[in-house]
Amino acid sequence: MSISAVLRAAQVARVLAASTLGRLPLGAAPVALLLYARESFSIAAAGLLVGVYTAGLAVGGPVLARIADRLRQAPVMLAGAALSTAGFVVLAQGVPLWAALLSALLAGLGAPPFEAGLRVLWRDLLDEAQVPTAYTLDIAVQELIFILGPLVAGGAVALGGGAVGIYTTAVLQLAGTLWFVSTPAVRAWRGERAERHWAGALRSAPLRLLLTAVVLIGAGVGSLPVALLDYAESVGHRSWSSGLLAAQAVGALAGGLANTRLRVGGRRLPLLAALLGLGYVPLLLTPPAVAAMLPLTVLCGLGLPPLLAATFLTVDRITPPGTAAEAFAWVATAFSVGAAAGAAVDGVILDAASSTTAGFILPPVVILLAIPWLRPVAKIAP
Repeated sequence: MSISAVLRAAQVARVLAASTLGRLPLGAAPVALLLYARESFSIAAAGLLVGVYTAGLAVGGPVLARIADRLRQAPVMLAGAALSTAGFVVLAQGVPLWAALLSALLAGLGAPPFEAGLRVLWRDLLDEAQVPTAYTLDIAVQELIFILGPLVAGGAVALGGGAVGIYTTAVLQLAGTLWFVSTPAVRAWRGERAERHWAGALRSAPLRLLLTAVVLIGAGVGSLPVALLDYAESVGHRSWSSGLLAAQAVGALAGGLANTRLRVGGRRLPLLAALLGLGYVPLLLTPPAVAAMLPLTVLCGLGLPPLLAATFLTVDRITPPGTAAEAFAWVATAFSVGAAAGAAVDGVILDAASSTTAGFILPPVVILLAIPWLRPVAKIAP
């Protein structure tokens, strides 16, 4: 099923564009928070601010999605956006560090769960045959968030200072939320009636296995920025790391668009994880010229969208009734937790090893470690 056919379906382009706008803060907020904090606090405090915001995202996403499963999307998204906006606005007032940390936490806790909200809509908006293409298209477009988000935040700070970067982030999120919830499909969506359980989506044993694998995959992907920063410093200038990360995102965009034709299912999850992990191995060459490193970072990005698309197709089939939005939110949380852990561990490895190459060992190793967790899931996947 072609991308154009999916985009021509009623409301699809609108919900995809609105969710992308609302998710730009995922790429913009860390940059905006770091640049804002550096004007008033230490580099350690700046890192702590980003960490607190990320922790808020990890906790708030599944909670808001679970509430949406039981109620409706629109009021939950609006309430979350109101809380998050308040956190950003207070933060931008130049408050003391303790208040800044609390505000960043609220900004993360209230961030609307766009990923979960969007993915539960696909089966309402599209034919069954079009759903895999929609997942893959969504993942490919999501790469724009991590390309454009930092550029928007950096540009806003350059034009008006740190507070303007924070305000811009808040406005993007609020505008995306209002646009998203104004869509008829979002307003009409209702969670499935089902027997509720305190564990929610996590009572599914296959989902727990899948989430464990996603944590490992997230750790591999999340450790790469640390390794690339160290590499860029070793060959000339740390600013080149952003270009290398952009190249990885370009590779992921290309891999996502290619996968709309391939449409690999969940039964190939172990193979897809193996291909993704092996795609990181050439980075161990650490060529002295950045021009030679660029195609290697493009290569390592190619395999992520097919793996994530197969993951979402599998989540769609293995979650208990009435917990779809929560399950998708748990996937996002698992990936974020893994990415944060991977970045921290890779930093420790680089400090201990004093070798640029050492930073590129962790990504393929932890991604390949996900394969045993994926095998039992793949047996029951679509």
